[in-house]
Formats: sequence, structure tokens, C-alpha cells
Amino acid sequence: MSDSSPEPTIAYLAQGKVRLKAGAASPRTVDSAYGNSIREKAVRAQQKHSWKAAGNDGSPFSGPVLWGKGAMSEDVPLVITSICGGRDAGGLIYSLESGSLCALLEAGLINAEERRLWNDNRTRVRHLAVSQATGDLALSILHENGTANIGVKLNGESGIRELTEGDSFDTAPRWVPGEAPKIVFQSAGIGRNREGHFVALGPFSVQQLEVSTGEMTTLLEDRSFDYLAPQLGADGSLWYIQRPYAQHERTHPGQVLKDMLLFVPRLLFAFLQLLNLFSTLLTGKRLTSAGGPKTQQMHLRQMMIWGNLVRGQQQAKVAEEGVDLVPRSWQLCKRNAQGESKVLAAGVLAYDISADGTIVYTNGNALFLLRPDGRKAHLLNEALIEQVFFVPN
Repeated sequence: MSDSSPEPTIAYLAQGKVRLKAGAASPRTVDSAYGNSIREKAVRAQQKHSWKAAGNDGSPFSGPVLWGKGAMSEDVPLVITSICGGRDAGGLIYSLESGSLCALLEAGLINAEERRLWNDNRTRVRHLAVSQATGDLALSILHENGTANIGVKLNGESGIRELTEGDSFDTAPRWVPGEAPKIVFQSAGIGRNREGHFVALGPFSVQQLEVSTGEMTTLLEDRSFDYLAPQLGADGSLWYIQRPYAQHERTHPGQVLKDMLLFVPRLLFAFLQLLNLFSTLLTGKRLTSAGGPKTQQMHLRQMMIWGNLVRGQQQAKVAEEGVDLVPRSWQLCKRNAQGESKVLAAGVLAYDISADGTIVYTNGNALFLLRPDGRKAHLLNEALIEQVFFVPN
């Protein structure tokens, strides 16, 4: 990277935490004071009612077991679920979840005090995007029936308004530059069986929504591909991630044979886990030392991305190589106003575009910069990166 190209400030979401890389400095974690206060309140509440877990009769079914809690009941889940650049220079906006609570928070300047924009115990939001022109916030709203709608939180208003509806999965909204408020987003129909249960997602298409009228226009659609994370430029150029569409995972004959050979070992392992459960209930100790923290770390090294379960590599391998978390068939593409498309990068999970046309993208285990003149730079390696954004200057 030449000296004439200043290194930007980049925020990214990895394993439920906001990480910040400012220029050439090492990345650091951005803590949420509001989230920490939620955790502290929950811990105090658990301590206040700790008598329920005290158990004074020696019975193995008193205390934590009786109340449906484990020995680690003071672990309060706290996860950052989405991020985007803020309204002001150096700002960030992010969504946080803890138990049933979901909140939107803004840090006007890096290291400045948080401001709570919204919170609710019934609504889950993802994929935030702020309009630099108006300060309005676009997002996707997840529903318990498996659908997701595009919503907006207008600058200065307290509530969230849903703009789309129907049996579809509408996510990843981005504002379109221009005077009239428009949003582009990815949308997939939901397939259900006769009982109404979820079966599969259809191919993701790119839709454009007129916020004032509700009129929708299809910009990109193909039964053979998913088109993800669209962004539309002022000149009409469209950026997006293209991947082959697969309605369901096909079963390979070799996998069937493997499952047959492993049936008995898996059955024995399940029986051992049952014995471990009884041993834990009766004595407080496991029969084996396997499981525990290492198993939890394995669960952390997998996540849902655009409807696909992706699994991370071994931590050492990630640190050394920044290996792709998604296949090379996940391509970042650009289509100009004349309809001509080209591939910019392969193995892309998420990306963002700055005002000067610089692109930051991730393969899930590393960050890269792609300059407008085609120069590419590797920034860092880190496991399970889900989202990435430029922080406004």
C-alpha cells in the first residue's frame, strides 16, 4: 500500500464482539457499557436469589437441578448481532441482544459514551445500515415464524416501522444515494410444507424499495444463483455477492457409507453422554474430561451466514493463513449501469464500500482492502468475521 493511500478505520463483527482496526494499529475490542450494565444487573439478581440454588438436604435434585439451572448460572449471554458505521465521524451503531432484550446503541465518537436509540423485548433486528444524508436507519426485523422484513427507524423517531411483508426473508438493506429515499436489499421466498412448517429458502434476489410509496422493483434475479448484500452506487453501479443456489444439501454416497460405519460408535458416544449426565446430577462430576470448554469453543467456530451454516477452521490455521471460511464460488461482483458485470474477488462473505470506492471485504477469517486501481492488501487474520464496515471519517 502506498504512502499516498491513507489507511481507513474499519469496524468488524467477530464472534459476537465489535472489533476496531484504526489505521496501522492492532485491532481492539469495543466494549458496550450498556451491555455490561445488563450483565451486572442480571448477576446481582442471581445473587439475590441464590438461596434457591443452595440446597440444604443433600439431595442431588435440590438447588440448581431443581430450579433448572446449572452451576454456571451466572453466565449471562451478551452478543452484538449487527454493526454499521454511525451518523457522525468516528461513529458506530450496533444491535445487542441479551436474553429476551434487543437494543440499538450508538457511540457518537470512538471511546465516547453510548447512546441508546431503541430497545424492545419482543423484536429482533439485524443488518443495520445508516443513511449519511438523513441519519435514518434501515434494518431487517426477524419474526418467530421464520420470516424477516425490512424496517426503518427514522432519525428523531423512537419506533421502528416495517416496510415489507409476506412469507419471505428480506435482509441486508442498504440506502441508495439520491434525493428520494430508496433501499436495496436481498429477498428470498420461504418454502413450506402442507402443515406450514419451514422447508427451504428460495434463491435470494436483489430488490429495490421506494420508501415513500412502498413500490418494489427487482434488480437482479436468477434461479441458479443467490445474490447477496447488494449496494447501489450513485452512478447506477450495483455491487453484490453471487453464489450458486442450493435448495438443500445433497447427500453424497460416500457420506452415506461413512454414516453407516460410524453408527455404532455414535450410539456408544450418546450412551456415554447419558452416563455423564447422571454422574453430574448425582456427584457434580463428569465421568470424562472431554467436552467442557473445548466443546464450547467448537460450537463458537460455526455460524449462520445468509442461511448457510459455515464452520471455522482450526484456530492455529486461521491465525497463520486466514483461510477462506466460505467457498471461492462466493464472488464479489460489480455490474455497471450498462448491465456489464465483472468479478472483483472470490471467497467473499461480507464487504463494504467507502466514498472513494475502496472496498474492504472478508472471507470469514481475514480482512482485505481492494483499492479502486485494483491494488489489494491483506489487513489481518481473525476467526469468524461476520460483518465489516468502514467507520466514517
